[in-house]
Amino acid sequence: MGKLRDVRRKLAKHKVTGVGRCFYFNRSLSREHFRIRKVRRVYNRVENKFTFNISYETHTKPTPRSIVVAEAFGLGIDEAQKFQVLDTELKIGPVDVVYITGDSGSGKSVLLRAIRKDLGDEAVDLNEVSVDPEKPLIETVGKTVEEGLELLSKVGLNDAFLFLRTYDQLSDGQKYRYRIAKLIESCRQWWLMDEFAATLDRDTAKIVAFNLQKLARQQGKAVIAATTHGDLFEDLSPSVHVHKRFGEEITVNYFPNTPAAECSLVEEMTIERGVLADWRKLSGFHYRSHNVGATREIFCLRRRGELCGVIVYCYSPAGCSGRRLMLPKMSLKELNRKLSIISRVVIHPKYRTIGLGAKLIRESLPLVGTPYVEMVAVMAKYNPFAEKAGMRKVFEQPISEDALRVAEVLKGLGFDVQLLGSQRYVCDKLVGLNPTQIEALKEAFVRNDHPRFRKEIAVTRHMPYGTTTAFAEGVKNANLEKIAKLVKIVGMLLQTKVYLFWSKF
Repeated sequence: MGKLRDVRRKLAKHKVTGVGRCFYFNRSLSREHFRIRKVRRVYNRVENKFTFNISYETHTKPTPRSIVVAEAFGLGIDEAQKFQVLDTELKIGPVDVVYITGDSGSGKSVLLRAIRKDLGDEAVDLNEVSVDPEKPLIETVGKTVEEGLELLSKVGLNDAFLFLRTYDQLSDGQKYRYRIAKLIESCRQWWLMDEFAATLDRDTAKIVAFNLQKLARQQGKAVIAATTHGDLFEDLSPSVHVHKRFGEEITVNYFPNTPAAECSLVEEMTIERGVLADWRKLSGFHYRSHNVGATREIFCLRRRGELCGVIVYCYSPAGCSGRRLMLPKMSLKELNRKLSIISRVVIHPKYRTIGLGAKLIRESLPLVGTPYVEMVAVMAKYNPFAEKAGMRKVFEQPISEDALRVAEVLKGLGFDVQLLGSQRYVCDKLVGLNPTQIEALKEAFVRNDHPRFRKEIAVTRHMPYGTTTAFAEGVKNANLEKIAKLVKIVGMLLQTKVYLFWSKF
């Protein structure tokens, strides 16, 4: 306590002066300081012009070793060193994409902070985005489920499994994409990012940069991104490029504010014929089952030998809602000859949001060998990749009446129909039912023999959808595992799907 009082007396005796962001003592014995000597910052909102003039001064307290170095090099250790950080004028509008590059320590962050201070509440910094690490992503974005799915899909988190993960369960690249979704949700005009994509591998950084500029330009927002990496120019397609060197040297170039046509990685992608093993390699990234039925053709998207995406074409089912609006009635033989269905499209999570789903469909449609192709998909409601590829959205299929009636029985037995897609949940609920309840559920399936139920139970080699008699007998003898699969199908049939069509003619 005595030493602390002595220090306080010295502080009182030798007045402390605060300058800029530091404090230094008037006595020569304690001259170590960092002092902002000059700050001039003007933001002209009418002309969208930022003017900066910032310099600082450093002074180091003498130490035994610093004195030796000073004497060896003839330096005046008591002399303050003055540095000019910024002396420039930038013209940046509220829809510009600004790319600030330069070495570490050159003043990029100083410039970004100065801009941030001028913009105030009109801007949001990526580092300011708050996240909830414990809730599923779909609970933390958007005011509704639909809005949340749309936001997450826009930034590439359009995997059904990802919707249910928490922030802490994401990779670094996925976390970065999620934070961009929160930037969009903020509705702020200016999106600021220091050390932009610095922790990401360079392929992911290019994808994020391309996606960011695309979203900003679609929504009429401004982006100001600062980074040491200079390899993002093509994908960010900036309208203003600021290169900050050490000292006051700075280069500013202005370009037309036009979006990048495509991500730089896309030109390295090629379409090739594939096999079922290719689908299996990426099937874990698809929200549907791994079983794809009778395949007609499989095509792969590859980059330098790496498998980036797969599309599976199958023989079309005998009936499909929406087909009657596009094609006349055909025999099964004629359908097999003229019509294919896109059964699965999957892109590796790393490469999503750069248009590869559309590329894969667009370039493979003419190769499949049939004049007509149809597609039924849930994800097409939130991500119109098939329409971008040239397919026509015909209509949204109504929910199956058979599935609705079975769902009502499930509700009466205590099931939450929103959780029917979970195998574990369904199995746990079935185990808790008594024999009478199990029989009531089986009877509900028999009364509502949807073709998709039949395909699971009564399939034969020559009759993929079985018969009513075979289905009823199969349900009667089904074990809990088989009933669980039927319940999961109910969950799938309760989804609203989009029917899309393509014609060669």
